[in-house]
Amino acid sequence: MIIIIHRKRNFFSGLVKLFADKSKMTLSEIGDKDPIQKNFIYIAPANYHVLIEKGGYFSLDVSDPVWYSKPSIDVTFESAADVYGERCTAILLSGANEDGAQGLLKLRNSGALTIVQHPYDAEMPEMPKAAINNNGAEYILRTEEIMELLKYR
Repeated sequence: MIIIIHRKRNFFSGLVKLFADKSKMTLSEIGDKDPIQKNFIYIAPANYHVLIEKGGYFSLDVSDPVWYSKPSIDVTFESAADVYGERCTAILLSGANEDGAQGLLKLRNSGALTIVQHPYDAEMPEMPKAAINNNGAEYILRTEEIMELLKYR
């Protein structure tokens, strides 16, 4: 599982600790060339795009922001589509721009399960709306419904 959150450059965050306190799985912030392991939760570091490589590891990229964001959800989703395709599940939640919409569509076209938070349930509905508008969402669900769907997957 990879969590990508838009955050400001050089902003220190206790995200790993926050999630670790609520999870039974091991959490870590992604480092360049870290191997991808089962039963881990990975958090994208600020100021880097996260790519998934065919050899089963992450790479970090310092190229320009996408949709004013680094890390970009599109960048990670697109690389996940290339590597995992139909073996991937992607969830796009609340956000203030269109990041994630194109990557989600690429994942859906590769056979992945794609889920978008219902815009009425999102604090910032722009990202979910963009994904819905470009037909990237297989499911459009409220938060509780997403949890229910994932229980049976």
